[in-house]
Amino acid sequence: MAVHNLTADADVFTCNVYLATGPVPTLVDAGAMPGVVDAVREHVDGLDRVVLTHQHGDHVEQLDAVLDAFDADCYAYASHPRRTHELADGDAVQVGDEDCEVVYTPGHADDHVSLVGPDSLFSGDVVVHDDGAFDYGSFGRTDMPGQSRERLIESIRDLLDRLPEGVEHLYAGHGGVFHGDVRDVVETALARAERREPKYPDD
Repeated sequence: MAVHNLTADADVFTCNVYLATGPVPTLVDAGAMPGVVDAVREHVDGLDRVVLTHQHGDHVEQLDAVLDAFDADCYAYASHPRRTHELADGDAVQVGDEDCEVVYTPGHADDHVSLVGPDSLFSGDVVVHDDGAFDYGSFGRTDMPGQSRERLIESIRDLLDRLPEGVEHLYAGHGGVFHGDVRDVVETALARAERREPKYPDD
């Protein structure tokens, strides 16, 4: 399965938007970059589905444009006018050619889910490899209204409990893509989150 980060060179604030090719071409999040539809079309003629990790603006601003351009289903945990499939913890959803388990991972957002496959983890904003605050194991911010560091810590623990051995591709909502020992990155993020220090102390 090839996975393309369509927004890697975006000049606007957006999440990473991942296009997973294969028998079920899938977009993980829609992002906020104008032109994401054209970026999809550079790789595939059609799109089967869009799977949302959560519905913060930087993840869904271009959702209508994507769904209008492609006859694609929309998978989301929380209600959305364009949702066609409701996600729940423990569900199975195919992303590209990988069968992924939906893991409910709130803390950064109440509707946050991660997608855990046998080889890949699409972690949204719950865990990232690098984001300007930390390298090699960071986590979503929890200092805004409605967010919770304690719930985020529980979510990362849940993620580790359900992460298969051998997962070696981390596709996070921000920062770079990571290939290697994903479990070690997630464990590092958990240890940092458990220290309960401010992620952005100057904010």
